[in-house]
Amino acid sequence: MPRSPLVLLPGLLNTRRVYEHQVEALQDIADIVVPELWHDDTIGAMAETALAAAPPTFALCGFSMGGYVAFEIFRRAPTRVERIALIDTQAAPDSPESRTRRQAFIEQTRLGRFHGVHPTLLPQIIHPTRLKDAAVTQPILDMAKEIGGDGFVRQQQAILGRADSRPLLVEIEVPAVVIVGRQDMATPLPRSQQMATDIANAQLVILEECGHVSPLERPAEVSAALRRWLTQ
Repeated sequence: MPRSPLVLLPGLLNTRRVYEHQVEALQDIADIVVPELWHDDTIGAMAETALAAAPPTFALCGFSMGGYVAFEIFRRAPTRVERIALIDTQAAPDSPESRTRRQAFIEQTRLGRFHGVHPTLLPQIIHPTRLKDAAVTQPILDMAKEIGGDGFVRQQQAILGRADSRPLLVEIEVPAVVIVGRQDMATPLPRSQQMATDIANAQLVILEECGHVSPLERPAEVSAALRRWLTQ
């Protein structure tokens, strides 16, 4: 069986390591590209970086911030996207509170106060049962350190400047899957349910006892959902 070209878009403060399990689990059916998304400071530039690295047509998967980039890719090059997966992300723009929080993170980082993902932040992004699981927590801490303060600022600026993608959802007619942790606090479940309702061919996959970082928290289930989506 020929392998599907698959572009995996990482989230905020993520390298390709966030998809480690999926890359391994899907290599028999997919030729995988994972672009680096911390060198650009707009979602549009990130989309162009990914498009330049991608084959002519491909399956597209975005986690968290990668979902925002996936929407922008679809906006710019819809005929190149054969199917789309959205993991723990949202189509709506930030609330005023979220914008204020992001701007504060940028200011603190510019003052030299970037120390990666502090362990005290982990309860906000992963399920309480995984807080002592080094297979989940260590990659999160390591990836943030690798990307560093400058990359973090660029990504936060990009996220702040992103478009509202809710009007785009009804234009997506390719096979789609929306995957979300039931306890995701960063991009809560109702936002994924709404996306799955608005996209014509979308399936919704809810992962139990899972926070925001489902590719690391529930790696086997995420890989299985992506396999079904790629082969259906």
